[in-house]
Parts: sequence; C-alpha cells; structure tokens
Amino acid sequence: MQTQLADWARDTDVGREADEILRRCVHCGFCLATCPTYQILGDELDSPRGRIYQIKQVLEGAQPTYVTQQHLDRCLTCRNCETTCPSGVEYGKLVDIGRQLVSDRVERPWNQRLLRVVLRRLLMSPAFGTLYRIGRWVRPVLPAMLKAKIAAARPAGPLPDQPGRHARQVLMLANCVQPAMLPSIDFATQRVLDAVGVGTRFAARSGCCGAINFHLDAQEAARDQMRANVDAWLPLLESGQVEAVVVNASGCGGMIKDYAHHLQYDPVYAERAARLMPYVKDIAEFLAPLAADVRAKMRRAPGRCAFHPPCTLQHWQGLRPLTERLLTELGFDLQAFGESHLCCGSAGTYSITQPALSVSLRDRKLQAIQTTLPDTIVSSNVGCICHLQGGTQTPVRHWIETVDEALHG
Repeated sequence: MQTQLADWARDTDVGREADEILRRCVHCGFCLATCPTYQILGDELDSPRGRIYQIKQVLEGAQPTYVTQQHLDRCLTCRNCETTCPSGVEYGKLVDIGRQLVSDRVERPWNQRLLRVVLRRLLMSPAFGTLYRIGRWVRPVLPAMLKAKIAAARPAGPLPDQPGRHARQVLMLANCVQPAMLPSIDFATQRVLDAVGVGTRFAARSGCCGAINFHLDAQEAARDQMRANVDAWLPLLESGQVEAVVVNASGCGGMIKDYAHHLQYDPVYAERAARLMPYVKDIAEFLAPLAADVRAKMRRAPGRCAFHPPCTLQHWQGLRPLTERLLTELGFDLQAFGESHLCCGSAGTYSITQPALSVSLRDRKLQAIQTTLPDTIVSSNVGCICHLQGGTQTPVRHWIETVDEALHG
C-alpha cells in the first residue's frame, strides 16, 4: 500500500511504526473471510481492510469523525485477520494506534464517555468484589441482559497448605476481576500446580495487566499499570526467587506479552519490559512439560468437552495447538466444532460497549458448539467463560478447573 503521511505523523515514532504496517497491506481481502464483524454486518468499513484504509486516511491528514470512531470501536481486536494475512500485516498494533489518534481528535458522546469511565473505575476498584456479590444475591430478579453478565457462584475450595514449601515457585496475577467473578479458577490453578510440586506467590504492588484501561481510551494509564507490574515482577524473577509469571487468563497473558511493544518508546522501561517477556507463561505453556506427572495423579478422565480457544490464546499468543495437545494428553475427549477460529464476542468490555454484536457472536458460537453435545464447554479466559455461560445451560469452565476436579474430586 502506498502512503503519504501528514507532516505531523511522518517523523514520529508512532507514525513510522504505522507506516511500516500500512505498507505491508496488499488489499488481498483474505481478512474479510475471518473478521467476525464483517461476517455479521457485511460492511467493508467494519472489516480489517476497511479499518486499515480509514486509519491510513487519518495518518495522511483527513479529519476523523464519530463514524470513523464507531467503525474502530466495533473491532473486537481478536487478531483473527493476522492469523489469516499472507503479508504479515500487524493489524492489532495498527488499530491500537488508530484508536488513540481518533480518540484524541473526536470527542465521544457524553453517555459513552460516562460508560467508559465507570467501567474503568468499577472493574479496577477494591469494591468490585463486594458489588459483584450483591449482584449475585439479586440476580434472580435482574433483567435477562444483566443476569447474563453475572456468573453463578461456585465453590472455590481450599488453598494448598504451605505453598512456600516447594523449591519451585511461580508468580500469579493479582487480577482485576477474576478473583471476584470466578475465584475457583485461581484456587484450582494453585491446587494443580501444588500437586506437581510448584508453589504460587502474588507479588506486592502488582495489579491489573492494563487491558481494561488500554481498550477504554486510557492507553497511558494502562502503561503506568504495565510499568508497576514490571517493577513488581522483574526483581523476583531475575533474583531466582520465582521462575515464571504464570497466567491463567489468556486475555491478561496476551496483554502482558505485548508489554515490550507497548513500552518500546519508554527510555526507562523498554529494555526492562523486553527482559520480562521470556518469563511470562500461559498456564498451558507451563504445564505442558509436566503433563505426564499431572495425568498420573488424576483420579478420572475429564470426559466429553468442547474447547473454545479464546482469541487471545489462539490469535494473539499462538497457543491453541499446544493447549489442545495438552488437554488431549490429560484425557480430555475434545469435540471439534465449526468456526472455532471466530471470536465469541466477549473481548473484554466489548460485551458491554457493543452488546448487540457481542450477543450475536456468542449465539453463533454456542450454536456451533452445541452440535457436538458436550458435557462441558472449557476455555481459558474468564471473560469468554462468563460470556458463553450467559447463553447456555451447558456448564462452561476453565479447563484448569476440570483438571483440578479430576485430580482431587
């Protein structure tokens, strides 16, 4: 693609990065076949190719409008198009740049600004857990749309005794929402790791991975969270006190593995973030070498399951093959279903900011899954799990919870 960037963009770090990405695009259109929003809306402006062209126009000096912002907002950032693209266009990086440029130039309507501020502050507030528990108490009388957003409580079970006794130690995230929504995921992860001789710790002064702020028009606030996590984790890792940061929410894992990119222009943190990257492991990555040990301790096979691979696992991190291989080795009877590459519509806060598109994608995904008649749907991201559960009676769980149950009953 030929580009003629405006003077204000041409000699900036962001402009050069965007220009390099834009020039790789050859307009082939392969991305249209794998873009969830294009599949539903049929509007090329709501496809990767169309959004790339709109971002190019802004970088070349065109004034964006609220309509431009809407088309960029409708993108799920699933990166399915990157998996498909034969030219290696890094669309996810480009749409991040485009959203920030448009956000700087187009003021949102007051109701959208309010919603985004409320979401940012609520989801990262210490009060979120309390409010979520209240939501569970009143869930039976809530409207169907709100009821679908609140996951039913399930027992978390006990924590391992003295996890510090193990020679091998790893860090886990102090996630924003997962401990409040589904604490059973973190507890199950700690029990499974304990069963194979790995202790778990939480670093002081660490917190949200930054994804919520980043995707709600607060990219610099997100970078501050990234810097805080780098400061909290890197000394423990490089001193040998812990060997890895183990992430059991693929959305968080995808964001953390992009820290080196998001902080690349920071003179202090660029190199530090790059040093962190080799230590960050999805729970499937970490357990894969230990699969035989886990399998030997399991009391029963997990049974007939459909595995929904989150976009942040399969398109961001490229870990779908490894995860499915691990689940097979652990005895999961995985049922293949159509369109497993497409997004379920969760995409962080997308299910709140774009509810109609989100529900359409969820129902399409569940329709494909239900053809296999699974006993359980398993996934590896809390957002996907809660979103899918809102549309089906079939239990939806993190696969680590199923492994934990097979280990401990």
